[in-house]
Amino acid sequence: MLTEITKPEFDVEIEIAYATSNNFTNAPVYCGAAGSKCFLHPVAAQKLQTAIKYAAGLGLRFKIFDAYRPTEAQFKLWEYTPDPNFLANPHSGSPHSRGVAIDLTLIDAQGTELDMGTAFDEFDPKSYHSNLIISAAAQKNRRIILGIMVASGWDWYDNEWWHYQLPNPRAYKLLSDYEAGTEIM
Repeated sequence: MLTEITKPEFDVEIEIAYATSNNFTNAPVYCGAAGSKCFLHPVAAQKLQTAIKYAAGLGLRFKIFDAYRPTEAQFKLWEYTPDPNFLANPHSGSPHSRGVAIDLTLIDAQGTELDMGTAFDEFDPKSYHSNLIISAAAQKNRRIILGIMVASGWDWYDNEWWHYQLPNPRAYKLLSDYEAGTEIM
């Protein structure tokens, strides 16, 4: 059973990119009203709560772009862009399809996204955590989000500054939309 991430229990902004055309496919991947909802495995939801508290201590909040992603959606994304540097091969499974990964950024008190050097889902080496070509401010912001998330028990993927997952994600079961009961596909 997945946990739905909603206000006021979770003080975050939710803007699920794959429920809109504002993503690398330029088309909605998730369908219906449930497609704009955000779900996580209960362990991941608990670690998100910790991260929210740490961010709040710095006067910051999170905007979530994606969390649980049905296996069916992972296949759609892979068909569009089969790039293992930025997408998990759906045949081996994505941490998103286990409910243990989240794509997010930091926002300030006015709801403005902090400069991270690239947009979410920009499949380019500039999106790597370790990229030093981006501005000093963006590098600092990436270090802040990395510090908050790691201190909260998350692991990171070096190629995407926005992607965090629970350590050892393969320990969690892959879920189809039907199994998760989310009906976002």
